[in-house]
Amino acid sequence: MNDRDARRREVRELVGLLLSETGRATGGIHHTHRAISDRVFRGVGLFTRRSSAPVKVMHDAITDGVYTAVRAGVDSAGVVGRNVADLPLQAPVSRTVAGSAVIAAVNGLIGDELEGRRSPLTEDAVSIRVDGRPVDCTASGVAAAFGDATGALVVFAHGLMETEHAFRYGEGPHYEQVLAERGFTAVHLRYNTGRRVSVNGRDIAAELDALVRNWPVPVERIVLIGHSMGGLVLRSAAHRADLDGRGWVRAVTTTVSLGTPHLGAPLENLAHYASAGLSFFPETSAFGGLLRRRSVGIRDLRGGSLVDEDWVGRDPDALGKAVASEVPLLPQAKHYFVSATVTRSPRNPIGRVIGDGLVLTPSARGAHKARRIGFDPDNGLHLAGANHFTLLGDPAVTERLVEWVG
Repeated sequence: MNDRDARRREVRELVGLLLSETGRATGGIHHTHRAISDRVFRGVGLFTRRSSAPVKVMHDAITDGVYTAVRAGVDSAGVVGRNVADLPLQAPVSRTVAGSAVIAAVNGLIGDELEGRRSPLTEDAVSIRVDGRPVDCTASGVAAAFGDATGALVVFAHGLMETEHAFRYGEGPHYEQVLAERGFTAVHLRYNTGRRVSVNGRDIAAELDALVRNWPVPVERIVLIGHSMGGLVLRSAAHRADLDGRGWVRAVTTTVSLGTPHLGAPLENLAHYASAGLSFFPETSAFGGLLRRRSVGIRDLRGGSLVDEDWVGRDPDALGKAVASEVPLLPQAKHYFVSATVTRSPRNPIGRVIGDGLVLTPSARGAHKARRIGFDPDNGLHLAGANHFTLLGDPAVTERLVEWVG
């Protein structure tokens, strides 16, 4: 498929998705409106008996008619958008910085649902990217993409709703630039963050296997660096590769996780219980349904799940303790972590509750009273007065990376 056709397919899918989601939202508002009005009319009916019935009939007819007409109009616009929409871009949306960010956000929210219906936005579920373009992991494709390849690779994996461009956060010099000066070749992964962590991990293990087998020079060492969810998918990929006997994993000497929720993320726990509570009442069930639409990738953040056994055959909405199997760290590698708090002191009560805004310090360190994944406490760095995204480009992290990778 040429760039022009790919651009049209992506633009039309985005426009159609925007309008279909608008129609879905209209349906949710309609449901909420009717649930509230029904309760009001039932209350009024206790005092007026049947005299309010004609008013309710008229109200319901008008309300249902208006919402039905609005949704029909939006749905019709969605059909048109999926057939004629386009933008004057020179490249597909997925290969631009802004466009790929939009697609990444959509995939993070409902990427599993989109993949299930083979949306054009999910065709490259896992890929290695250079300047936004996917790399063909054949011998010729790898040689063309990595003309200055060295025997030392540093693999970067972004977080939820991000792309590889996230590692260009801040003014620089960026991590890959600093490590390139020390002989490392940067390899950037892009993956659909709405998929299961274990599914992405399995595909990444295979993708890295093909890349390393076709690398232009012998691979001597590999460093894995993951931000947020990226740390989980890299752990999952390494574990899967180790079980499958893939050669590349034996070259891994160092892993670094930047704000990774190894023990789970509090916001996902909140969403899990909030969706159950909101779904209980008719007036709020639409909001509960919206929360329950969140992707399985987001759901995996509840306990930091890495393997299929954590979710296969389980009700994703069941109330109870999150299931997360204990997956060992690679025995031959050194493992490092970076945590952060928005407060100047990690002991500040606000810092303990908020962490870096998305991940709490114990989870980023992989250790609390109930669980420990095996990090050496001395192999870490804590940033005070920083947020989750500061970890993508902080001078203190840069300095420590140089020390850790050697």
